[in-house]
Amino acid sequence: MAATVKFLAVDLGASNGRLLLGQWDGAGFKLQEIHRFPNGPVTILGNMYTDALGLWTEIKNGLMRYAAQHAESPSGIAIDTWGCDYALLDERGRLLGNPAHYRDPRTNGVLEQAFAVVPRAEIARITGLQIMQLNTLFQLYSMRWHPGSISLLDDG
Repeated sequence: MAATVKFLAVDLGASNGRLLLGQWDGAGFKLQEIHRFPNGPVTILGNMYTDALGLWTEIKNGLMRYAAQHAESPSGIAIDTWGCDYALLDERGRLLGNPAHYRDPRTNGVLEQAFAVVPRAEIARITGLQIMQLNTLFQLYSMRWHPGSISLLDDG
C-alpha cells in the first residue's frame, strides 16, 4: 500500500472558517476537521469589514494544531473563500486598509449607478455572472462614488 498523502484546506465561508485535513492512501480519501472558527463582519462607524487579521490568526492556529498532531508537512495547502471577497494591496503586498465586507451597505444603489454607465445586459454578457450588488465589480465601482470609502479610482 502507498504512503498516505496529506493535504490541508482552509475554507472561509460566510459565517465560519475551518481548516481541514484530507488524507489519500491510494484507495480512499478521508477528511478530518482540524480547526473551526467564526467568520463574521466587524462593524466600525457604520462600515462593515472583513476581519482579515483575525482570519489570518485563526488560519495560523489551525496550522499549529495540525503541526501538533502530525510530524510531516502536508503535501499541499489550498484556501477557498467566498468568490467576491478581496483586499487591496500596495506594490509591496501590504494591506491598504481593512477589506470591506461584501455585505457592507456601501453597495446599496450601486447597480443603478453602474447600469447608467454600462447597461445591465452588457455587464451580464461580459462577466457571465448573475447580477448581484455584492459582486466584486459592484463593490469596486462603489468605491468610485460612495462618500467615505477608499478610492484608488479617482482621476486626481
